[in-house]
Amino acid sequence: MIERYTLPEIGRIWSDQFKYETWLQIEILATEARVNMGEVDLVDLETIKAKAAFSVDRINEIELTTQHDVIAFLTNVNENVGPASRHLHYGMTSSDVLDTALSVQIKAASEIILKKWTF
Repeated sequence: MIERYTLPEIGRIWSDQFKYETWLQIEILATEARVNMGEVDLVDLETIKAKAAFSVDRINEIELTTQHDVIAFLTNVNENVGPASRHLHYGMTSSDVLDTALSVQIKAASEIILKKWTF
């Protein structure tokens, strides 16, 4: 995106920080669903929610080695969460996360555009 032509609130939606925040929300929601199905202990979910964190810089560093954005992201989250992170991404593909996050980003950006649209 060209910064001078981008609304700050739209630019934030397409930032790496927002993208990874969205990925983390998706991973946590999928884990919550597995708790509801009796597949994951609530204690592990609470640990994930309490400790889940990431650093865009660290993800970029890991990606230099892995050559895979989702693996780099999950590796960084795992560094912060510890053993409970084994429940993240379980049964999911990278596309499950990427496509869902892209939909969230498009919806968020569209809502801003529609609010600013004048006739």
